[in-house]
Amino acid sequence: MKELLEDVIGIARRAGAGILEVYELDDFGVETKADNSPLTKADLAAHKIIVSGLQALNPSVPILSEESDDIPYVERREWQRYFLIDPLDGTKEFINRNGEFTVNIALIDKGIPVLGVVYVPVKDVIYAGQQLEGRTAFVERAGSRSGIVTRNLAAHLDSDEALTVVASRRHGGAALEKCLAVLQKRFPRVESTNMGSSLKLCLVAEGKADLYPRLAPTSEWDTAAAQAIVEAAGGTVVDTNLKPLQYNGKENILNPFFYVIGDRSFAWNDVLKDVLKEVEVSE
Repeated sequence: MKELLEDVIGIARRAGAGILEVYELDDFGVETKADNSPLTKADLAAHKIIVSGLQALNPSVPILSEESDDIPYVERREWQRYFLIDPLDGTKEFINRNGEFTVNIALIDKGIPVLGVVYVPVKDVIYAGQQLEGRTAFVERAGSRSGIVTRNLAAHLDSDEALTVVASRRHGGAALEKCLAVLQKRFPRVESTNMGSSLKLCLVAEGKADLYPRLAPTSEWDTAAAQAIVEAAGGTVVDTNLKPLQYNGKENILNPFFYVIGDRSFAWNDVLKDVLKEVEVSE
């Protein structure tokens, strides 16, 4: 598994290089998909690089990508283990050139993300984790002349300090405001920050945020890789019933609303149930 993780990191880096080649162009070749989301030359380039790389590693493991042809659920439901990828997570951030986009590659085993790599091409930062052979989670940043600096990820909530909440740069609205209002009643101080793409989950994994409430739609390829990292780092990702988020269990690939929690030992149940009550009232 550790060798596989390193191989997947290499594939993510190559995909990131392909994305950056397009990032330097004046024309991204932006198109609009059937769901009204944008598609660029970079999405397609990264998709081809990742699929080719994963097939070379193990051609027997199926691959589901955001840019794949539609694979019917009657076929997908038979998959016990498969790769789930978002070649360019945060396409709108890519188009706006703010750097908050990632390459996401996950390995799903019986509905659980057991390995994940999230690569930030603009900053040359790798988040990675696996939880099949023990638990391994780390971040690699370009460091000094000695090369890559690697440090273990740790997720912990200190009740004596401010609660740090990370939220989507583009999604939130009334539901998020209700959530923050509940949290402000339960914690002495609540600080919030906005971020694009799967970087929000990575901030929780790294211990730079305590909670990411996602009360807006996402797809399974948006979250799987980063969820694997969060859980390898000791955190958890749960739906609004506080059950772990799982994959490939239904025909559509939409996630339920969910919470990303850094310190799973903290007594979140009552707090998040109160959030859900307020959100349901507002709806």
